Amino acid sequence: MDNIIQVTYGQTGQSTVENNMGMREMQAKAFQARLSQLLLIKAPPASGKSRALMFIALDKLINQGIKKVIVAVPERSIGSSFSKTDLTSSGFFANWEPNDQYNLCTAGSDGSKSKVDAFVNFMKGDERILICTHATLRFAYESLHDEDFNDCLIAIDEFHHVSASGDNILGTLLRSLINNSTVHIVAMTGSYFRGDSIPVLMPEDEAKFTKVTYNYYQQLNGYEYLKSLGIGYHFYQGKYYTAINEVLDTDKKTILHIPNVNSGESTKDKYEEVDRIIDMIGDVDRIDSETGLIHVKRSKDGKIIKVADLVNDDPATRERIVNFIRTIQSEDDVDLIIALGMAKEGFDWPYCEHALTVGYRGSLTEIVQIIGRCTRDSSNKSHAQFTNLLAQPDAQNDDVVNAVNNMLKAITASLLMEQVMAPNFNFKLKKEEDDLAAPGDIIIPPANGKKVTNRVAKIIEDDLVDLKASILQDKDVSKAIVGTIDPEVINKVLIPKVIKTKYPELDDNELEDVRRHVVTDSAFKTGEVKEVGDKKFITLADKFINIDEIDIDLIDTINPFQKAFEILSKSVTVPVLKAIQEVLLASKIKISEEEALITWPKIVAFVEENKREPSLNSTDTLEVRLAEVLIYLRDKKRKAAHV
Repeated sequence: MDNIIQVTYGQTGQSTVENNMGMREMQAKAFQARLSQLLLIKAPPASGKSRALMFIALDKLINQGIKKVIVAVPERSIGSSFSKTDLTSSGFFANWEPNDQYNLCTAGSDGSKSKVDAFVNFMKGDERILICTHATLRFAYESLHDEDFNDCLIAIDEFHHVSASGDNILGTLLRSLINNSTVHIVAMTGSYFRGDSIPVLMPEDEAKFTKVTYNYYQQLNGYEYLKSLGIGYHFYQGKYYTAINEVLDTDKKTILHIPNVNSGESTKDKYEEVDRIIDMIGDVDRIDSETGLIHVKRSKDGKIIKVADLVNDDPATRERIVNFIRTIQSEDDVDLIIALGMAKEGFDWPYCEHALTVGYRGSLTEIVQIIGRCTRDSSNKSHAQFTNLLAQPDAQNDDVVNAVNNMLKAITASLLMEQVMAPNFNFKLKKEEDDLAAPGDIIIPPANGKKVTNRVAKIIEDDLVDLKASILQDKDVSKAIVGTIDPEVINKVLIPKVIKTKYPELDDNELEDVRRHVVTDSAFKTGEVKEVGDKKFITLADKFINIDEIDIDLIDTINPFQKAFEILSKSVTVPVLKAIQEVLLASKIKISEEEALITWPKIVAFVEENKREPSLNSTDTLEVRLAEVLIYLRDKKRKAAHV
């Protein structure tokens, strides 16, 4: 099927080149903010966040009076990213030299007495760097006081594991430390959002942080080798492994994530699933006793495919394979990695060309992390591909509602990835009344006709992707993907509702300014730029828009999800598509007064054009919605007449 996203990059090499201190572009940007007490770094996988932390932490230890550095990672395997590193040979003023004694990312329970005691001893002793898991930090905190962390730096890797929820212990201890100690914090994440609707930090807490944002497009466009990225879906019926051969190309370095055993896609026997996948490739030739890799003789030509099975729960076998993967030196060392819960965040296999994932993943964060496994820059690839193998909703099956919801959530994730990874337009904020657009800049007209406030500018510059994630995860917005809701309702009712929930302090003009930017930026990401004479136009939903003269009213008539719907329509059968739409109509959003006001002129136009009223029995879902709104308005008028 067609990719929902197909992005081409410039191969500028800018994101990987180092300055005279050995820093890449993102690392240098983060280092400029090193004096901040609370620092939040949002940057994609492979941008070098681990080393950025080393530069900042060493400066705080040597030049800013910080006494100790604590690096906390979500799982033990990621701790190796912070092992001893030579920085001086590239121009920095010190090396990163943690003592192995205080690397607590070792085998054994993260909450064990030995690890907690080691943490407490570290806080009392002279050693300056400790590496541990999030869990060890949580357990050790129970044995300490907030003031014990005065003049210490805590670096939280994969910060999206933190949550503003009162049940999140890591989030609670961080809030307590921020309020009751002089602790410094560096929070790092490759995901701009959690998988649920709970924020990472409450707005008042997040406002205390200095933010460094380095986006996916900056990273990918600045690579040397990677030229393009595709994100697509493939649908199957029956058992998923019967469709694996349709999407698994064993000539490409691939990470294959099989479904969680508790999901509907799983057969509940993960070992049999792995066996079936291997059988479809060929016959097992041997198992390497040193590496643990399975050597499979491919059926079609006898080529040996080296498979790493990370689904196997045997600790010794898995540890042997993981240790080998960490030391891979050549693209020929491994061909296929089959995993279940592993090989996601923090997993580094630069040669990976294809991330193939079976089943819907319950969180946008998880999808971002999986895609990040194949977007490393490497000389063996010019294209990276993410494919999601999904169960096709069966129109005759009682589980069609669940299948439709899973499909929509998966496609929603792709829409967000398009917003994150596609080229950026140079939208210029009108901060002064006499601001003019420079060549290549696009000014979005402010709601008050004059300029945007500093608060609006801050949201657009720092939080735009977070905000889009909140919008796309909204249940009413997700139902609009398959074209059952009028575009103006999406843009003028549903999107502002999410913005207002996320930023309740905004006044009406500020809310409208943020809305205009979100809608325009989202629409432009799906468009195609064309030049006619000396003017540039962008084609959006078959409409030409002059880039130099943004018409917000015209943009509001465009469904930002239309391209995804068109691709989906080509990929499933007519009965399935009809079933999808029926499910959504059955659980549609309630009609609001705002939607009714927007829709009434369209009802009038429909009657004038068709010489009849819109019908509830139409096969056109938009006509059905017009009919429903008409019924709503008549009912409202009737009730008003009896008051």
